[in-house]
Parts: sequence; structure tokens; C-alpha cells
Amino acid sequence: MSQRTLVLIKPDAVRRGLVGEILARLERKGLRIEEMRLRTMDADLADAHYADHVEKPFYPPLKEFMLSGPLVSLIVSGDESIPVIRALAGATDGRAAAPGTIRGDLSLSNRENLIHASDSEESAEREIKLWFG
Repeated sequence: MSQRTLVLIKPDAVRRGLVGEILARLERKGLRIEEMRLRTMDADLADAHYADHVEKPFYPPLKEFMLSGPLVSLIVSGDESIPVIRALAGATDGRAAAPGTIRGDLSLSNRENLIHASDSEESAEREIKLWFG
């Protein structure tokens, strides 16, 4: 079943020059990039995107990180793209992510973990509307 989902290549990946590597991994898997924008996240978008986390103690430093520089927002589609991309991304904590995953190969952090991928069809639909209108 073909799905559309949101992927964010986070500011740490942009700073480290990993955008091409991450895009290549998505494309080699057979996923299609429908839209792509280089942009920055503002405070309102951060609060809307992370609405479930705004009151949690880890949110202020996460927000600061996400506002720290440009990122790449993508709409990605393909067969079961949501679980496929989450598997490619690896565990949220890059220190615990399996080798062969984006985070497992390229991240040593829980917060600065290179990539965001929607976790469900509902989240994907909500997040695509936030980021692409």
C-alpha cells in the first residue's frame, strides 16, 4: 500500500553535510521524494509539530536544537513508507540504533539524531499539512 509521509532532515544533519547521504538511502530503498524544501523552523511551527511534547521537560532543549539552523522537509512516498522509513532511521537514540540504520551509522545522540519520520498515517497527514500547507 502506497503511503505519503513527512521526513525532516534535522539541523545537525544539514550542518554535517549529510543531506545527500540521507536522501540517497531513502531513494536506494525505492522511496520517492515528492516535495523537498530547505527551510528553518520557527517557534510556532515547533510548538505545533511537537504539540504532544510541549509540556515535557525535554522539550525546551529539543525546540532550541530544532530552531538552531536550516533543515530539509520532505514528503516521501512509497509502499508502506511510514514503517519503512522508521526502520531505515533506526532507534531514536543514535547510541543505541542498529548499525546499518541512518542513526546507527551516523549519530551519537538522542536529541541530535539527524532525522524525523512520522510515526503513523494520522501523524503523517497532520505533519504534511503543517509543513507543506
